[in-house]
Amino acid sequence: MSHLSERPEKPVVGVSMPHESAVLHVTGAALYTDDLVYRTKDTLHAYPVQVMKTRGRITALRTEPALAVPGVVRVLTVADVPGVNDAGMKHDEPLFPDEVMFHGHAVAWVLGETLEAARLGAAAVEVELDELPSVITLKEAIAAESFHGARPLMVTGDIDAGFADSTHVFSGEFQFSDQEHFYLETHAALAYIDEAEQVFIQSSTQHPSETQEIVAHVLGLHSHEVTVQCLRMGGGFGGKEMQPHGFAAIAALGAKLTGRPVRVRLNRTQDLTMSGKRHGFHADWKIGFDADGRIQALDATLTSDGGWSLDLSEPVTARALCHIDNTYWIPNARVAGRIAQTNKVSNTAFRGFGGPQGMLVIEDILGRVAPLLGLDPMELRKRNFYQPGLGQATPYGQPVPQAERIAAVWQQVENDGGIADRKREIAAFNAAHPHTKRALAITGIKFGISFNLTAFNQAGALVLIYKDGSVLINHGGTEMGQGLHTKMLQVAATTLGIPLHKVRLAPTRTDKVPNTSATAASSGADLNGGAVKNACEQLRTRLLQVAASQLGSNASDVRIVDGVARTLGSDKELAWDDLVHTAYFQRVQLSASGHYRTEGLHWDAKSFRGSPFKYFSYGAAAAEVEVDGFTGAYRIRRVDIVHDVGDSLSPMIDIGQVEGGFVQGAGWLTLEDMRWDTSDGPNRGRLLTQAASTYKLPSFSEMPEEFNVTLMENATEEGAVYGSKAVGEPPLMLAFCVREALRQAAASFGPAGVSVELAAPATPEAVFWAIESVREKADVRSGDGQAPDDSEIRTDTSALSNA
Repeated sequence: MSHLSERPEKPVVGVSMPHESAVLHVTGAALYTDDLVYRTKDTLHAYPVQVMKTRGRITALRTEPALAVPGVVRVLTVADVPGVNDAGMKHDEPLFPDEVMFHGHAVAWVLGETLEAARLGAAAVEVELDELPSVITLKEAIAAESFHGARPLMVTGDIDAGFADSTHVFSGEFQFSDQEHFYLETHAALAYIDEAEQVFIQSSTQHPSETQEIVAHVLGLHSHEVTVQCLRMGGGFGGKEMQPHGFAAIAALGAKLTGRPVRVRLNRTQDLTMSGKRHGFHADWKIGFDADGRIQALDATLTSDGGWSLDLSEPVTARALCHIDNTYWIPNARVAGRIAQTNKVSNTAFRGFGGPQGMLVIEDILGRVAPLLGLDPMELRKRNFYQPGLGQATPYGQPVPQAERIAAVWQQVENDGGIADRKREIAAFNAAHPHTKRALAITGIKFGISFNLTAFNQAGALVLIYKDGSVLINHGGTEMGQGLHTKMLQVAATTLGIPLHKVRLAPTRTDKVPNTSATAASSGADLNGGAVKNACEQLRTRLLQVAASQLGSNASDVRIVDGVARTLGSDKELAWDDLVHTAYFQRVQLSASGHYRTEGLHWDAKSFRGSPFKYFSYGAAAAEVEVDGFTGAYRIRRVDIVHDVGDSLSPMIDIGQVEGGFVQGAGWLTLEDMRWDTSDGPNRGRLLTQAASTYKLPSFSEMPEEFNVTLMENATEEGAVYGSKAVGEPPLMLAFCVREALRQAAASFGPAGVSVELAAPATPEAVFWAIESVREKADVRSGDGQAPDDSEIRTDTSALSNA
């Protein structure tokens, strides 16, 4: 076992415990960025001047009417920017644009003594536009060849030979929807300037170091003149990885110009209309199978909807390509990626970061073609699993370690869920109920863990031990409710060998741990845990020398367990507090800066080859649904999940992450139907689903009636902190099973062997139309007509998702 993964005697990691801020959350005592406004004197409020047109050059911007509004202090425009007028890392996101690029684009910001004054001032600003043609949908972008950014190409094997050897070849297209993050806390920032002209920003950000960098270049400052702190976030899900920077820059610019604290906090409608979403995708594909139903070749083009600027669209698209194989070996493949430039908000990171989109394509294909191959969908999937010991690699060339876990988690779901018996019960139920059908589907996942950009796979930590034996941790990760801070407390207590109550964690700040990576890519615990462990090991090594001198033994024979240092084979012991006190008087350094870098990664983005991931997380899930044939309404009767998190650092936290990720994935796939005005009318490009009243989110009524989550046992991950694996993103993809179960339920309304088209999201409306399509095929087969040819499968969901 590696040093990094080995656990000491009586570890605090692996113990189920509540979230470190759980009591604060449920009592309302937890502070978030915007709560700090009421503790800050003389704060000004910023309000955006949004232009409700989709595209056009600004020909006039008159701010004088706003300044006449009582309570308005200043209007921020491009003329006020002392540095670089850009809020993005690609320099394609002007903070104050001269061209409106989407409906609701903010072109100026009003500062007021009150939020209402700022709102009225923003309404008074006059903007004139020279309107320009706009591109809204993916199909419009493809037709107009409106693309930006890189166009990756992933090739493996011989695609032509693969299709030549295929007994069955199918082709089709598939378009599926974007998704709103809908974090409980909207984007927020609070900035002020101290007496030394230092800029201090409280920001709801997943990437404080990048927020610091953007603010510095907007203000024309160096990074050491800007400090960013993140207390905690009320959810992030990737939506606060890149997008908080501009809002923080507005607050900082306002504070710099007025000398007063400035608060930016978007209301829900502003957040929905100004911030990016999960990328919707369009896929064109062709796939070949041998006579036994094994994939021989795949040729696909994935087009992501990037919105008006690049943001993180390039790495999102790249990760989609890297995950199109999911759990299946594809010996011959050619997969191209491209990013559509549309006049919508700039789409951004969202839990899974392109992985769900790539995996959904292959899962949709298999669900569609299984009936045409005469195979049960479960059997088709199992036949194509990566197999251990055969030297199989992903289409981008990375070997698949622990491939046996793909089948292992699947088999455990089958066994624990009683799948065979339940399938017989479902068949009997369906035979007796012509207007209500049930179905059960299983899907698996293989999700790569690490940032595709190798440089991001590093982290730092600063650990301080005080004279009284108490410990304070600073690390570069941010807490958005996922339990990262809880795990870091457990890692520190385990490494030092002390009780958990001895350790406290400080808010994430750029002046404590510099140059941090975003808390994203499911790597927060891996990276920051490695850094915290490294810092604590430095301190423990120093303290073991002190303990050895006090106990009269060699340092190698001393163990610190439960806050007591003991020598092996001796009754002598030294309490932790006494040990630390002694170390201080011996002038031993009681602080340490830790660092961790993920080893063994390499990636060539140009050739699209390498090993970008430290390891893969595996999982499998079964969903049973019941569908009403008259309305398409459905309920999820039961879900069974087995998920691989290695040796869990904190089992209660991890089970909660699996449950939450699954429900969020089910929301994306079945409920969350984002709609935009695609007409040629005056509101073209407007987001139509601007609130929870029109954008359906998962609630208790959509939860599985029976929900069983099991963490895979005996699953130590060598080379990861205390043998654990990431848990944040992978469970979201387990929800594929819900959509596949809905497909199979719809198929049950028609004859055997029918390929079912199902939109994504599979709303009740979409399920109803899928059922109607199946019924039409049943009518054709029962009459004199001929059954349609399903070798070409064209799925156009735009009528549903963009109506």
